[in-house]
Amino acid sequence: MNQVHENLKKSCQDALLALQKLNKGEYKDILSKLEWCLGSYEYDHNPTGLFEYGIKSLDILKNAKTRQPKLVTKKVIDNLEKSILNFSEN
Repeated sequence: MNQVHENLKKSCQDALLALQKLNKGEYKDILSKLEWCLGSYEYDHNPTGLFEYGIKSLDILKNAKTRQPKLVTKKVIDNLEKSILNFSEN
């Protein structure tokens, strides 16, 4: 399995957990999309959805961090950013 894809999967799993901790109804759509993409990746190993929704999650997490800095760790954001960058360069 491709390590870049696996890192993206792990970062998206961490992003999903961080979004769940925020416990806001406004994130229901991105949560369901991320969950679906993670399940889909497990089935077919196609990381396209993880990349797409990883980017969307990153924007949401960055905004949430400015409003609620203690609920979103810098590590989650940094790892997701790095995984997305590595995937786009791959």
